[in-house]
Amino acid sequence: MSEHYHALVWIDHQEAKIFQFNATDVDATRVRSDHPHQHIHHKANTRGSGHAPVDEDFLERVTQTVMGAGAILITGPANAKKELAAHIARVHPDVGKRISGIETLDHPSDGELVALARRFFKADDRMHSQLHR
Repeated sequence: MSEHYHALVWIDHQEAKIFQFNATDVDATRVRSDHPHQHIHHKANTRGSGHAPVDEDFLERVTQTVMGAGAILITGPANAKKELAAHIARVHPDVGKRISGIETLDHPSDGELVALARRFFKADDRMHSQLHR
């Protein structure tokens, strides 16, 4: 994947779609979890929260795809987006400083994701100098 200044990540617990782009070009990639069908159901009178553990390897592989981005928008339908942001902030704080936003989105098409990211970063870039990030 070539490196562009802006990156959008759409993530759930099964896969991440990463779009890196500029005004005229978009590079897209997908990263899939090694445990895409891991579901843990809580049963009465048992220990534990009933939640699947965070897949740190998956989060790190997603992080590696956006390491060169200057501004990152993380989106998704559930908690995976927050888990990714927390992972980046904890493991790669220099990259964490480049997270411009975290947005809740259901399951938009790839075209809708790119259009949303372009609108988001058009406004975000007006507020932040790309030279000082």
